[in-house]
Amino acid sequence: MRGGRQLTAAAALALAALVGLAGCGKKAAVRPACPPGQDCVLIGNAAELSSLDPHHVTGIWEARVMRDAFIGLTVDDVDGNTQPGIATSWETSADGLVWTFHLRESVWSDGAPVTADDFVFAYRRSLDPKTANETAALIYVLKNAQPVNAGKLPVEALGVKALDPRTLQITLEHPAPYLPELTKHLSMLPVPKHAVEKWGDAWAQPAHYVSNGPFTPAEWRLGDYMKSVKNPRFYGTAGVCPAAVYYYPTNDAISAERRVLRGELDVSTDILSNRIAYLQKKAPGYVRVKTWLGVAYASFNSNVPGLNDPRVRRALSMSIDREFITGKLLRGGQLPAYTFTPPGMANYTTVAPPEWSSWSFERRQAEARRLLAEAGYGPGHPLKVEIKLRNSPDPTLFYPAIQADWKSIGVDARLAQVETQVAYADYRSRNYQVADAAWIADYNDPITFLFLMRSDTGAQNYSDYRNPAYDGLLAKADAEADAKVRATYLAQAEQLMLSDAPVAPIFFYVSKNLVSPSLSGWVDNLSDRHPSSQLCRKKD
Repeated sequence: MRGGRQLTAAAALALAALVGLAGCGKKAAVRPACPPGQDCVLIGNAAELSSLDPHHVTGIWEARVMRDAFIGLTVDDVDGNTQPGIATSWETSADGLVWTFHLRESVWSDGAPVTADDFVFAYRRSLDPKTANETAALIYVLKNAQPVNAGKLPVEALGVKALDPRTLQITLEHPAPYLPELTKHLSMLPVPKHAVEKWGDAWAQPAHYVSNGPFTPAEWRLGDYMKSVKNPRFYGTAGVCPAAVYYYPTNDAISAERRVLRGELDVSTDILSNRIAYLQKKAPGYVRVKTWLGVAYASFNSNVPGLNDPRVRRALSMSIDREFITGKLLRGGQLPAYTFTPPGMANYTTVAPPEWSSWSFERRQAEARRLLAEAGYGPGHPLKVEIKLRNSPDPTLFYPAIQADWKSIGVDARLAQVETQVAYADYRSRNYQVADAAWIADYNDPITFLFLMRSDTGAQNYSDYRNPAYDGLLAKADAEADAKVRATYLAQAEQLMLSDAPVAPIFFYVSKNLVSPSLSGWVDNLSDRHPSSQLCRKKD
């Protein structure tokens, strides 16, 4: 069994060597024309966008574009830290439930003023069931958000109010000291009320687009690029470096790598993990690797016969050789994951991993076979599953190893590789058996991971995990004012979920970017957020 994985690693290394040789040829850089005396930044952005509407997107590649186009109440600085955005200051009531935000004077890209009413409109729209915002559950912390999103209350019942054009009041269901981090999220970005009311969903087409951030989407060539241009009416436009930003869908990380090295792209937001060491030697100064608050995991569809049995799910999880994947295949600094919430999360405590995580791999395989047999599977009746995986760099590298791991315990696993957007659409509609998934922190608090398995989360709860005890612990955490006690409830919830195994954590992420040394303003940070406005071309 071990030899099968060694063959996979050897094949990957051979492929990397061949690609490295193929990339040595010289080719003239091809870049779009920029205004005379100005510069454009070209970003290899992993995947195609599904929309330019912040309430209709979920991917980090889409969030990258949205954060360049919109400024919420708060915003990321170059270090990934939260700082005032449209809100210049705020205060909180003694019980932590009522927040009052004071807004700066600013305008949309068409000159209309940005007002508190735009935020009220945006938050109501974000939670309106007609919008079908798949990340709406993330902001259920807002008063009445859940019944509004379920269609049980009108959107006017949501706990947001414009006290005057530049004062916004938000009322919460429970104290949430992390609210200033949450207000950066896509679901809490403002949208232009006047443009949406005029154009409907067509407001998010480049011809009608209105934004309040440093850039405004201006041209979208499906399958080629999306272009955003500098917004001259942005309140901080004097500090914006590029005249335009081009976002290219780059599912093929090797091709994107070549384009960066040839000068056709300035940034690639992913690198094939097992090429990091090679690139650090070949192209000194390009590789940027940093610890990232994210987890790669396999999600088990609990609606599928076999996978609805926790014994089967535990067997599949414990038989994944995470050390081999991170140490021999990826080799990019990723850490094996036996818990779901990454280490280093704020407002949390250490969660004990499953007992079997300390066993030898051989013992884990033996226990996995026993659990499968107990559930009715064995040589005469093997478990058969399909693993649906994204066509992005790392999954195509390590899922063949997982396939081999499961074969060694008698599971017949078939790989089905699809485009990233298609994969996530299938996960959200439960059109899968085992899903190759990942989650990156929306903000630095454990609830951004643990809410995914709450029974009322909806589309993002890919496994359809439902456990009233888990929900109850999260509810107790929500109602708890003491940070240490809250962390204890959250840890208990995570341990319960890990025992039920609706997901199998595989590894904790590192961000892997290839950045041209010709750019300044890129600062490696824990959230892997890099405002395009600050990416400046170095002077010769």
